[in-house]
Amino acid sequence: MRKIVSFVIALAAFSQVCAQEYRVDMQGTAGWGDNSPLWLHSNRYGLSTLENSNGYVRAGLFLRTDTLPAHKFGYGYGVDMAVASQFTSTVVLQQAYLEGRWLHGTLTVGSKEYPMELKDNRLSSGSQTLGVNARPVPQVRLALPDYWTVPLTGGWLSLKGHLAFGMTTDNAWQRDFVSGLNKYTEDTYVHTKAGYLRIGSPSPKAHFNAELGLEMAAQFAGNTFQRTAEGAMRWVHNDKGLSAFWHAFIPGGADQGDTESNVEGNHLGSWVARLNLDYDRWGVSVYADHFFEDHSSMFFLDYDGYGSGTEKDVRKDNRYVLYDLKDMMLGAEVRLKSFHWIDKVVLEYLYSKYQSGPVYHDHRANVPDHIGGRDDYYNNCYFTGWQHWGQVMGNPLYLSPLYNTDGAIEVTDNRFVSWHLGLSGHADDCLSYRLLATYVKGHGTYSRPFIDARTDFSLLAEATYSAPEKSSLSGWSVTGAFGMDAGDRMGDNFGFQVTITKSGLLNLLHRK
Repeated sequence: MRKIVSFVIALAAFSQVCAQEYRVDMQGTAGWGDNSPLWLHSNRYGLSTLENSNGYVRAGLFLRTDTLPAHKFGYGYGVDMAVASQFTSTVVLQQAYLEGRWLHGTLTVGSKEYPMELKDNRLSSGSQTLGVNARPVPQVRLALPDYWTVPLTGGWLSLKGHLAFGMTTDNAWQRDFVSGLNKYTEDTYVHTKAGYLRIGSPSPKAHFNAELGLEMAAQFAGNTFQRTAEGAMRWVHNDKGLSAFWHAFIPGGADQGDTESNVEGNHLGSWVARLNLDYDRWGVSVYADHFFEDHSSMFFLDYDGYGSGTEKDVRKDNRYVLYDLKDMMLGAEVRLKSFHWIDKVVLEYLYSKYQSGPVYHDHRANVPDHIGGRDDYYNNCYFTGWQHWGQVMGNPLYLSPLYNTDGAIEVTDNRFVSWHLGLSGHADDCLSYRLLATYVKGHGTYSRPFIDARTDFSLLAEATYSAPEKSSLSGWSVTGAFGMDAGDRMGDNFGFQVTITKSGLLNLLHRK
């Protein structure tokens, strides 16, 4: 009993000295064209819309777990809501979570916005697996959020990562979007996990380190509304038991009615890497993100030595199919620490046309050859693909389902080549800017290719004025942005956006 009382007293004392952070935003967008320009609505954690005229009022209150980093234990929370016009929802509960920290680990329950790893969150076009383009998924997440030095390695090796299970919240939106005519999945469970290693000398004189990581995700369980071979629509109730969770964690099993050699659920992920060179006045990083939808594109290898007839699943020969390493995001980041007009430059190249090749064939009793191509990135035959509320949960250059006018929840252009440039800088301590410019040449999908390639050029020019910290307007900022798309992939779109923000500390529990 004494320990419980001491714990409660410690919590109360912790709350009294911890300042809560608040943030209030008002945003309005006016545009012309078929849609809102790409960079006025993408990579904003799904708090966005394709409607070219829209707006919202948003308010959030947060307590971080690291407010008192000297303590072994910490707790935090966040509540973040918006009232929006011309969005998929009028009232959006963007974030709502409770978080606990013990030493270096955290446990989070609820919806929270998590930044991308190994990429610049303001200038990159986005991660291909764990991006920042869609609304957060409510989940239970166990994480090592910051690099922790592995003992007995002399400081040369550090690691971080997470493990999470959650459920999507877009059932009503899916039903309304498809209008009973296309496939959708209710109550889909989502599993994500990631691990990252940092290798480098701990010496302050060491200027180089390398980061390597694996990001994986799976969609499983839920109920799928699916069209049969006769054209009728039927419900398929996917497994929700412990075996489904296990097969999401370690791929295995099979979907309901699956007659091919696929595993249960929709699995995807990325191999990621980043090399960093950092000095006092400048720094350079190069990075890579290889996306995969199955083991053929994950390991670039397939077994192709099965028997025939009753031995169709028996491995008879030492024969394999080797796939090319073509699909890749390659990026470079330059940091100019003493040149404020341009302080950071990001350049990215993304190629996704290969997808293990144009031919796909699972082995059969009479045809033992096994070739795994046509991976169809972000799409799945049983689930609605890697999306949430119509926005892809990875890189927004994959054309999100919200763009579709036929009620199909699928990515209609996942085979493309793109170039992306991001710049940022500041004129003084109060005025900063960023520029994004992206060119995409899309070819559709293997099953529904474009007759002619479709191109787009997208631009964002954004400037932010933040009031000086010691002025009477401290905490206020105003952001103005211009965005445009030009081309036949997303249409010709133009728009202006203004965001007014007030943020600061709300220390109601502090006792003077």
